Amino acid sequence: MYEVSYWEQESLLKYDYVIIGSGITGLSLAINLKEKFPGSSVLILERGLLPTGASTRNAGFACTGSLTEILADLENMNEADVLALVNMRKEGLQLLRNRLGDTAIDYKENGSYELIDDRSLHALEQLEHVNKLLKPVFDGNAFSIQNDKIRDFKFNNNRVKALIQNHFEGEIHTGKMMRQLLDTAIKLGVEIKTGCEVESFEEHTQYVRLEIKGLHQQQLSVQANYIAICTNAFTPKLISNLDIQPGRGQVLITYPVQNLPFKGIFHFDEGFYYFREINGRVLFGGGRNEDFAGETTDEPGINQKIQNKLEQYLREMILPGTSFIVAQRWSGIMAFGDKDKMPILRPYGNRVFIGARLGGMGVAIGSLLGQQLCEMMPA
Repeated sequence: MYEVSYWEQESLLKYDYVIIGSGITGLSLAINLKEKFPGSSVLILERGLLPTGASTRNAGFACTGSLTEILADLENMNEADVLALVNMRKEGLQLLRNRLGDTAIDYKENGSYELIDDRSLHALEQLEHVNKLLKPVFDGNAFSIQNDKIRDFKFNNNRVKALIQNHFEGEIHTGKMMRQLLDTAIKLGVEIKTGCEVESFEEHTQYVRLEIKGLHQQQLSVQANYIAICTNAFTPKLISNLDIQPGRGQVLITYPVQNLPFKGIFHFDEGFYYFREINGRVLFGGGRNEDFAGETTDEPGINQKIQNKLEQYLREMILPGTSFIVAQRWSGIMAFGDKDKMPILRPYGNRVFIGARLGGMGVAIGSLLGQQLCEMMPA
């Protein structure tokens, strides 16, 4: 048992705000709190040495949703909710860019495209309808058909029957984005402790007590006036009665490919697959729909079946006739609802707040969720 000193108890274990989770949402909330209440003490607790979920393990897409993804959403949600979700993504991305600056996060608009195969050709019939639906969100048509670029990008035109451009999406460098968020938070006086797993919390009338397991199984209690749970897929470890299912995403990146014919970001199959160019390499992820049962987990790990499928798509559809070598593979943990794609944003008691279930769109909506949580939390 770790024996806490008087000095530690007085000055190092009491905070105005404690945020659990140092991903995009948690860091954004911390920054917002310090900007709104400069004199407040803000602590972020992160169980890993790096963020554990998907914030540093994604593909770096600044996206609002592909045509087939939006059509799939319209089958399960009403138009108003789909519109609200797309608008959240747009607003969140603008907040992120305004806060950090496009240069610092390598934000670029090299084009965003969706590859349409035989199974998805019916989506073209709905393109104008979706453009009209999204008019209140975007200044102009979101989608247009760009089939001439199939040949320019040297995709397999026996597999890729159409190419749809999204005119309001871009790309970022995920690592630089997180570095900037961390630096911004630290400059404002946010304290960040890694290797700290919150095992439980208990809300009292005047404070919240958190029980933390640290290095060498060291047990500590931290007291906060208010806490925010920004742990996305890992939230059920602290609160069990929420509609949150983890979804693991597989990713690979190639070594540089000679004369790579495309830049930009690309999606197909309702957004389940996504790839991009980065420094002459192809970063390719997704395929969760090939093994939903296997990927409904909060444990990182390589799913060889899906990784093989990613390589097959590279060989047969994306880089036909071009040799490539995979340099790295990894996974990231996202969070989804059973049917509801809207994030969870609400109080859980008087002193506890939740921002979670980002639906694989953390880059797009994490900043907005952080801002909205800040507006919810009292001084």
